Amino acid sequence: MNWFLDVMKNKYATFTGRARRKEFWMYFLVVAIIEIALSIILSILGLIGGVFVIIGSFITVLFGLAIIIPTLALWMRRLHDTGKSGWWLLINIIPVVGSIVLLIFALLDSQPGDNKYGPNPKGM
Repeated sequence: MNWFLDVMKNKYATFTGRARRKEFWMYFLVVAIIEIALSIILSILGLIGGVFVIIGSFITVLFGLAIIIPTLALWMRRLHDTGKSGWWLLINIIPVVGSIVLLIFALLDSQPGDNKYGPNPKGM
C-alpha cells in the first residue's frame, strides 16, 4: 500500500526520473485490488438497484480518472528505468503487439548505473 500512496502523493505527475520494477508492480497490484473491490461493490449495488448503481458507477469512474495521470507518469518512469524513452508508450496504439512490447519492457531489470534519465533507484 505504501508504494501506491507514494505514487499518488509524492510522484502524482512526475514524468521524469526512474521507477523500479517493485514500485511499478506494487502500484498495479493495489490498483487491481481496488478495482476488484469496486467491481464487487458495484455488483452488489446492482442487485439492490436504483440510485445505488449510479453512485457506485460514479465512484468507479472517479477512481479511474484519479489514476490516469499517475499511471502514465509511472509507466514513463518505468520505461526510463530500462533506458527507453517515454514515447514508447505510443506503441500501445498497435493492438495486442504494443501491449506485449510494453509488458516486456516493464518486466526488464533496471539499466545498471546512471542513465540519461537519472540515477539508478536501486542505488547500483
